[in-house]
Amino acid sequence: MTERFDCHHCEESLFGKKYILREESPYCVACFEALYANTCEECGKPIGCDCKDLSYKDRHWHEACFHCSRCKSSLVDKPFAAKEDQLLCTGCYSHEYSSKCQECKKTIMPGTRKMEYQDSSWHETCFVCRRCRQPIGTRSFIPKDSQNFCVPCYEKQYALQCVQCQKPITTGGVTYREQPWHRECFVCTACKKPLSGQRFTSREEFAYCLSCFCDLYAKKCAGCTNPISGLGGTKYISFEERQWHNDCFNCKKCSLSLVGRGFLTERDDILCPDCGKDI
Repeated sequence: MTERFDCHHCEESLFGKKYILREESPYCVACFEALYANTCEECGKPIGCDCKDLSYKDRHWHEACFHCSRCKSSLVDKPFAAKEDQLLCTGCYSHEYSSKCQECKKTIMPGTRKMEYQDSSWHETCFVCRRCRQPIGTRSFIPKDSQNFCVPCYEKQYALQCVQCQKPITTGGVTYREQPWHRECFVCTACKKPLSGQRFTSREEFAYCLSCFCDLYAKKCAGCTNPISGLGGTKYISFEERQWHNDCFNCKKCSLSLVGRGFLTERDDILCPDCGKDI
């Protein structure tokens, strides 16, 4: 007796008929397609056994239905992009959704490397320094007036030059007599200590810290011999080419302050009228 060979679902004999095995069980074509065939996303019909089943993210299409949602060109064996459940050829996707290059105004195709800065995009080869025209790539750059510059070109074209070292001032800086200086270059002419943030004065356009200025140029007090800076409202007395701090202008004998008073002189000494009456 001949062994039966029937469809696993409808039990119709499969002798002499086309069948499909699924998990080692045979099915007639009709039952297999009714039970297991995928439905085409485009036409809504089953994708039969005699058709090529194309899939993308658990969705399926007949080969003839696998086309661009916009221009209807076939996407079989071609690159494509998905947008809101629609499949698009690269041309249609680029036209509708891809960024435009800020420099050449052409579409930046999907898969192409692009550079982005503040909501603007460039082809990698279009993202260049406005001055030297060299690609900026991942190097540091400085934007100015809607144009991009590599750091060396920006410094050459726009950065202020320090009057001391003649190099660009890229950050901070000091202005003295309407001229720019690096903070580290703006120093006392004598001791070379930095003057930025410090009190200083000048002589013949040269800047000095107060200590050096007093040592070099300030008159010396005839009383204490220390410099009289005259800065910051310092008061002093001047008499016959000699100067005194207000606090030092005292009678040599009794130490009475002579500021605003009459006084007498005896050689290099100053005396109050009482101490000087016997002169």
